[in-house]
Amino acid sequence: MGHDRGEKAETMAIDGKLVRELAELLAETGLSEIEVEDGERKIRVARQLTAAPVAQVAVAAPAPVAAPAAAAPVAAPVDNHADAVKSPMVGTVYLAAEPGAPNFASVGQTVKAGDTLLIIEAMKVMNPIIAPAAGVVKAILVENAQPVEFDQPLVVIA
Repeated sequence: MGHDRGEKAETMAIDGKLVRELAELLAETGLSEIEVEDGERKIRVARQLTAAPVAQVAVAAPAPVAAPAAAAPVAAPVDNHADAVKSPMVGTVYLAAEPGAPNFASVGQTVKAGDTLLIIEAMKVMNPIIAPAAGVVKAILVENAQPVEFDQPLVVIA
């Protein structure tokens, strides 16, 4: 009988490290749930998004001209972001085509209209974000693998 229990425990074992990693991934990406399947084993990690309404209010705030003054720590750079290329969707930013590859764009680089600046991954679809006009990349306002909100400034081109 002890042998049966051993087998059962092995098939029912939950990888605590994997669950923790999935929970961290949820926090980093802002997703509400994530599910991983490995043969017969399925792990689903979900969290309640109690802070979501606050985040949505913050996203809506940049529309009025007076709003940047409220965000004191970033008030100075905000003025430069009026002409920034903004995110057309919620997703995860990737500055390069794949890990280890050079970034699509870097500060000081001259770009042409239509050049890919970065990629936003949303629901497993890679969406290239292109330069709307030719110019020089003045600032890249996001980090690689960072979650972004709709209308969030991404890159400043002047």
